[in-house]
Amino acid sequence: MVLATYVSSKASVSPSATIMGANVAILGRSVIGDDTVVVGPAVIGFPSRKKLLGGSRDLEDLSSVSAGARVGSKCVIRSFATIYEDVVLGSGVELGHYVLIREGSRVGNGTKVGSGTIIDGMSEIGIGVSIQSGVYIPLLTVIEDDVFLGPGVIITNDRYPPSSRIVETRVEKGAVVGANTIIIAGVRIGANSVIGAGSVVTKDIPPNTFAYGVPARVVASREYYEDKKRGYELGKL
Repeated sequence: MVLATYVSSKASVSPSATIMGANVAILGRSVIGDDTVVVGPAVIGFPSRKKLLGGSRDLEDLSSVSAGARVGSKCVIRSFATIYEDVVLGSGVELGHYVLIREGSRVGNGTKVGSGTIIDGMSEIGIGVSIQSGVYIPLLTVIEDDVFLGPGVIITNDRYPPSSRIVETRVEKGAVVGANTIIIAGVRIGANSVIGAGSVVTKDIPPNTFAYGVPARVVASREYYEDKKRGYELGKL
């Protein structure tokens, strides 16, 4: 059932999608998949800055210049989310409230993005990623499958800001990054590694290790961390 404030004539909204609440705008050639729920207010297909500065004055103008976004099946888009044009969300993606995803970003199937998170343009988020609330993911970041990012994690992409050189920062498959960690531009967090809460990561972290501190240093293996985790879950720690 479609109850949107504005749906572009060029958009494709599945008959089984539910768009509810006031002030939902689906712009350009956006696609909304089967059984997806969008709760307003929300914007899907918001045009890039260059197009926005080109003289658009209302939703019709914005929609006419938007390339649209693609939202897969069984997604949940909660209120105050803004999804820019040329964003692709896979199936089963869930967004919290006040999530911003800029143009050119990709989010894999089953990924969850917490409230207040910002994913800047041209970022790649893998399958089954868990992003907690208040995370910042800048331009050109790559987050591989099954990563966990704790609340308040900040990733950077410029070592000497503001400079003209933006670099890729990568978090590899299965890594766990604790709350309020800062990851410095260009760093690679190795597969299945763990970063303790409140760390500042200034250098690459090898796979299957446990690191923490300011600056973060490897102190143990992932296996050690998992042993501690099991003890904690059993109430022994």
